[in-house]
Amino acid sequence: MAQNIPRHVGIIMDGNGRWAQRQGLLRTVGHRFGTETVQRAMEYMSRAGVSVLTLYAFSTENWKRPEKEIATIMSLLSEYLYKKTPEMRSSGVRLNFIGDLSRIPEESMKAVRYAVDELRNGSGLKVNIALNYGGRAEIVTAVRSLADDVARGRLRPEDITEDMISARLYTADDPDPDLIIRTGAETRLSNFLTWQSAYSELYFTPTLWPDMQDSDFDAALEYYSSRDRRYGGLNNA
Repeated sequence: MAQNIPRHVGIIMDGNGRWAQRQGLLRTVGHRFGTETVQRAMEYMSRAGVSVLTLYAFSTENWKRPEKEIATIMSLLSEYLYKKTPEMRSSGVRLNFIGDLSRIPEESMKAVRYAVDELRNGSGLKVNIALNYGGRAEIVTAVRSLADDVARGRLRPEDITEDMISARLYTADDPDPDLIIRTGAETRLSNFLTWQSAYSELYFTPTLWPDMQDSDFDAALEYYSSRDRRYGGLNNA
């Protein structure tokens, strides 16, 4: 395993539908197999010593998908949370959801509230599930909050700093992601942690999400460990 372990890892879990189609199955079947990889990823990152894991589960753009596929994703979310929460509690996982949850079906929200409440005292890996999440929308929400403070006279525009914006984001309590992994061969961030990823190392793999194994996560962390993170400064050579 890599020597230099990232504190915060973000994962864009891509390829469930394509995985199913390659198997001659419905796309929705791929999402079910993808939930097994979610569990595998959490167990791996916990063993590796990662502090925060943020998983891109459902974006603001995903509402454009067929209604049946969306319904299946929401149903699988509920099923997964009810089934796996006791196991996550035993592992010390602390679960958090980021995004605009107002559009999430009530049945799924019941499962979300249940899981968050049951896992609120977890002392191990913190897992953020990005649900109905969009990075640009998150920034807009933060800016509107600051604009409201300006309008109320609590803040001057010239006093606004990057740290103030960061403090209004969903991930305000977390370090910015050191590493972002995207599966499924695409090489873009797709509106994921747009503000927070300014200095993230990016790792793209052609492996589809349901096929990700510990060896694939090993490769991602080894890649991160090999990087010389200078943040705009000079190296030590």
